[in-house]
Amino acid sequence: MTPTTASTPWHLWLVAILALLWNAAGAFDYLMTQTRHQDYMAQFTQEQLAFFYALPSWVVACWALAVWGGVLGALLLLLRSRRAVGVLLVSWLAMMVTTVHNYGISDGMAVMGDPFSLGFTAVIFIVALLLYLYARAMAARGGLR
Repeated sequence: MTPTTASTPWHLWLVAILALLWNAAGAFDYLMTQTRHQDYMAQFTQEQLAFFYALPSWVVACWALAVWGGVLGALLLLLRSRRAVGVLLVSWLAMMVTTVHNYGISDGMAVMGDPFSLGFTAVIFIVALLLYLYARAMAARGGLR
C-alpha cells in the first residue's frame, strides 16, 4: 500500500511568504529598538523612548518570543512543518502577555495609546492569531507534515 500525501495548496505558499515578510518587519522593529538604533528611534517621543527603555526583562523576553516565534513559524510554514502550529501559538501567547503588560499593567496606554498605535497593535495581534489558526487548519488537513 502506498502512503498518500496531501498536495500543498497554492495558498500555503502565499500565506507563508507574506507571513515571513510581515514577521521580518516585526523582527526589524525589535532589533532596531533593542539596539537603540539612533535613526530608527528618532521617530519616537522622549516619553515613548523612556517607556521602551524601561521595559522589564521578562517583557522584553516575551516580546522576543513573539517576534522570533513569528519568524520561525513562518519559516516552518514554508517548510510545511507541523511544528509551525506550536511555534505560532507560543508567539501569539507571548504577544498577548506583552500587550497586556504594555497597555494594561504599565502606563503604555498613556504613552502609546494614540488611535494609530492601538489600531496597529490590534492588527498585529489579529494577524498573529490568524496565522496560528491557519497553520492549525493546514495541519489538520494534512498540508503540513
